Amino acid sequence: MSGIEITLAEGVAQIAPADWNACACPEALSGRALDPFTTHEFLSGLERSGSVGPGTGWTPRPVVARAGGTVIAVAPLYIKSHSQGEYVFDHGWAEAFERAGGQYYPKLQCAVPFSPVTGRRLLTRPGHEAEGRAALLQGMAQVTEQAGLSSAHITFCTEAEAEAGADRGWLPRMGEQFHWTNRGYAGFDDFLAELASRKRKAIRKERERAQAFGGRIRALTGSEIRPEHWQAMWAFYQDTGGRKWGRPYLTRAFFDTLHALRDDVLLILAERDGIPVAGALNLIGRDTLYGRYWGCLEDHAYLHFELCYHQAVDWAIAQGLARVEAGAQGEHKLARGYMPVPTRSLHWIVNPSFRRAVARYLDEERAAVAEEIADLDALGPFRRGDLQD
Repeated sequence: MSGIEITLAEGVAQIAPADWNACACPEALSGRALDPFTTHEFLSGLERSGSVGPGTGWTPRPVVARAGGTVIAVAPLYIKSHSQGEYVFDHGWAEAFERAGGQYYPKLQCAVPFSPVTGRRLLTRPGHEAEGRAALLQGMAQVTEQAGLSSAHITFCTEAEAEAGADRGWLPRMGEQFHWTNRGYAGFDDFLAELASRKRKAIRKERERAQAFGGRIRALTGSEIRPEHWQAMWAFYQDTGGRKWGRPYLTRAFFDTLHALRDDVLLILAERDGIPVAGALNLIGRDTLYGRYWGCLEDHAYLHFELCYHQAVDWAIAQGLARVEAGAQGEHKLARGYMPVPTRSLHWIVNPSFRRAVARYLDEERAAVAEEIADLDALGPFRRGDLQD
């Protein structure tokens, strides 16, 4: 684009924090960032800790747009040699393309690694939104084609970004997650009062059983979080990561990095005799609590639901937050008041015939996802008249 220079850096750490954050979280000058995931501190922490970089299949190549020497837009971009840790699944695309004789990897991935959290991906300095977003979209598409790569992907972007990408020829995709919405509740009981009686009773019984595990539950943030708490969370994360993915994505060093960001962290710990036996790690945005990791060293009935969902709702209500996002997948969240919402991504496919095939698939998938969201919404736990209460 005329007057705008597009470059790729070898890591977010190579870009001045002030330049990056002026695009990623300009609102943080007057308070908390909308979300911490695209801040310089979070993304460079992934690099410094070795969670991304050599040997991980995530090679950082953030894209930077400059006009007159001023950084006007940035995006977290990675060269990927696999499709792990993305949560928008394209394994089937890779298999189909390679069966046809193509080479799907490496590809470009604009994302926050290991974080299925909707947020801004095309990060622009205020006053440069339209031109910055267009430059990033065009730049990523050109890099993909000039480097001979199969594709580029922008995952968990905002609705506005998805629309802007579709207008420039990117293929839009829709998924779904389950989020809890605060309707102005004064407390958890106010939330329960809006549920059908059967669901309300089930949650109360579930909470009673979970809280009877034989210890206490604490919510910690800021200076309340001590270094030893990260050792406990690392043990929990290893347990869950080993069972889900074979090996955890994040390194132990990243948890130490989070200690410097602990004002944006909420730990919910179940302790027995002062020793954590289970925990949930959440990150705090301006109006949203983001549930990220859970794990345990002891199995107790419903403790997972208590720490990850009910305690998160308790804390969000107390802090006046608008939403709780509890991560990817999980229709079991529906019965606990987390309702289905669409997620969005964008895809640039270079090969014309493969692009047409993917476009047809995405047309059908979007219709199916929209139908499923409508069906699940009708099955939600909220009261719908006396017959359901």
